Amino acid sequence: MAHILNFMPELHGQELVYVQNLTDGFTDNQLQQFSNIYRYRRKDPNIILVATLVGFLGFAGIQRFIVGHIGMGILYFFTAGLCFIGTIVDLINYQEIAFNFNRRIADEVNAVVKSMKA
Repeated sequence: MAHILNFMPELHGQELVYVQNLTDGFTDNQLQQFSNIYRYRRKDPNIILVATLVGFLGFAGIQRFIVGHIGMGILYFFTAGLCFIGTIVDLINYQEIAFNFNRRIADEVNAVVKSMKA
């Protein structure tokens, strides 16, 4: 069995462990399908970091829109990132925000790849 790291060397930390456990037992073909779909849909934590930093320039909430938290994005936009406090918290937790989004995407992609098995 191939290791997911052979197909997605950009994965690190929690995300790598989570995806490896999720794809444990996949064939090479399934791993290739998973990595192709997942790579396209996942968000790089660095993109979340940059989007959060842009929040300090007057476009607060972009990081929340990127990960699908539309309500929070609107709230951040109209309150200047909850008076910058929310933006600072997101700046500290940007990796966790990306991981939570990517975990949800990995679960969706896993279901798709397993349904293709039949």
